[in-house]
Amino acid sequence: MDTFSSSFLSPFSLSDLSQPPPPPSNPSLFRISSVRTEEKLSRTSTQPSKKQSRSSSANPQKPTYRKAPPTPPLPSAPARRKVEPSLVATIFNAFDAIINTFIDPPIRPYVDPRYVLSDNFAPVGELPPTECQVVEGALPPCLDGAYIRNGPNPQFLPRGPYHLFDGDGMLHAIRISQGRATLCSRFVKTYKYTVENEARSPVIPSVFSGFNGFAASAARGALTAARTAAGLYNPANGIGVANTSLALFGSKLYAIGEADLPYAVKLSADGDVMTLGRDDFDGKLFMNITAHPKIDPDTGEVFAFRSGPIPPFLTFFRFNADGTKQPDVPIFSMTRPSFLHDFAITQKYAIFSDIQIGFNPMKMIVEGRSPVGADPAKVPRLGVIPRYAKDESEMRWFDVPGFNLVHTINAWEEDGGDTVVLLAPNILSVEHTMERMDLLHALVEKVRIDMKTGIVSRHPVASRNLDFAVINSNFLGKKNRYVYAAIGNPMPKISGVVKLDVSVTGGDNGDCTVACRMFGQQCYGGEPFFIAREPNNPNTDEDDGYVVTYVHNENTGKSSFLVMDAKSPNLDIIAVVKLPQRVPYGFHGLFVTDSNLNKL
Repeated sequence: MDTFSSSFLSPFSLSDLSQPPPPPSNPSLFRISSVRTEEKLSRTSTQPSKKQSRSSSANPQKPTYRKAPPTPPLPSAPARRKVEPSLVATIFNAFDAIINTFIDPPIRPYVDPRYVLSDNFAPVGELPPTECQVVEGALPPCLDGAYIRNGPNPQFLPRGPYHLFDGDGMLHAIRISQGRATLCSRFVKTYKYTVENEARSPVIPSVFSGFNGFAASAARGALTAARTAAGLYNPANGIGVANTSLALFGSKLYAIGEADLPYAVKLSADGDVMTLGRDDFDGKLFMNITAHPKIDPDTGEVFAFRSGPIPPFLTFFRFNADGTKQPDVPIFSMTRPSFLHDFAITQKYAIFSDIQIGFNPMKMIVEGRSPVGADPAKVPRLGVIPRYAKDESEMRWFDVPGFNLVHTINAWEEDGGDTVVLLAPNILSVEHTMERMDLLHALVEKVRIDMKTGIVSRHPVASRNLDFAVINSNFLGKKNRYVYAAIGNPMPKISGVVKLDVSVTGGDNGDCTVACRMFGQQCYGGEPFFIAREPNNPNTDEDDGYVVTYVHNENTGKSSFLVMDAKSPNLDIIAVVKLPQRVPYGFHGLFVTDSNLNKL
């Protein structure tokens, strides 16, 4: 278990979230509060001096360390005997060091691990089930179950370039039962994680940070091929990190990263998280799957897709309610690879986006940047296909200039099915998506597609920078009224949550915000998640429930679990749970009821 700063263990109070805390003394831009190295030593990094900062880009894997102050012991896994790498592995690691030091050092901030892994983006060690303290209010009975949040958490300090999307998946699960809570943080034991854990070092490069420029791509590609030939790992077993989201279908719970197949996981009775293995659905699922499959709340069917850099660039498919996969529907009318992260469904259709972000090898070769980037000359499109289509013959594409979505919120039909309505954040500064997320502004828009005339109209529903939006899942694919969205200030940090009522016009500025909860100065959270008070009651109000999220106070170094009343005019906090370990910022989460946990 990694050593944590002493401020992390100081007492928690609700005032950390509701009132502005005092400014920290001597703040450090490149503070890393916890890391894991190959030797698994207990270390805590200090702020680099100016001299160290100038030279660290050439050798980023060697930050300055100091002895951590004495702290109460935290639960940890049993120590494992250090295994010395083989001669072949040592040689490959030496070549890796040469690439990271001389050919492709992490010079740019967006791939510099000292910057990317600063503050609460820094990784943490695994935490076995540990009881938490409810320090404010009480946990309502409908929260009995588990809220699980996925996110990147590198098991080793990166030796070279590192992007925010690169880290190994870690699930942070808070198990709630009869008003008591237990937190467990575990890595998703992917094939990549297992190989690198046994090798005690990074082995498999990432597409987001490992291929910046022709020389770096050629060198890492050759090294990867050599490691494969030497039998150090087999790419056929998967290269993904399962760090993005979770999905529950076919009586299985999956951790998903869209570069690979999903990994089945489960929770034990005491709240521990276990990885069951990679699932190819009896050999019917190939290569990868979106991190955002859509589950019809009425039929239990699951709709999904995969995308990639080779034709077909988009493949649509679905699963029956029991998890049986149906045949693929390749979409060849998508003529170039696009960054397809999410999509939407209605009762009749599936809606895909073809945005300005895509695979651009010339940017990698000429500019020495990531092969994933924006093409300002491309006109974004939305594609609509019947969700039970056997082929792509009924796919229709509609040009929507300037509309670049990464996440969707919901979609439905109006006018007897002649109009398709899509609700989604539009990324206004799309060129910054991969490199400068702090410059992004996402404007939530309602897009109406007239299926008869082909006319597309757009209307903003909020003016704030909003993303990671969720709804009551019982309204997926159907017309909904309320949306709960995260406030980017700036992205990827989340400073609060808003509630939108998209049934109203929004006045002169088009803003449909009806409630807001800010976390407080230097307090940041993650994606909100809506949990219905009575999920099986069709007569209950759409917003009758709770909004939950993890929140971290960067001044105190402490994390908490917040429960907010979704119906209240200010998203009132009704419960705060003090967490025994810091929860880093991450991506998407899921709530699983007790009854569904027992079926896994």
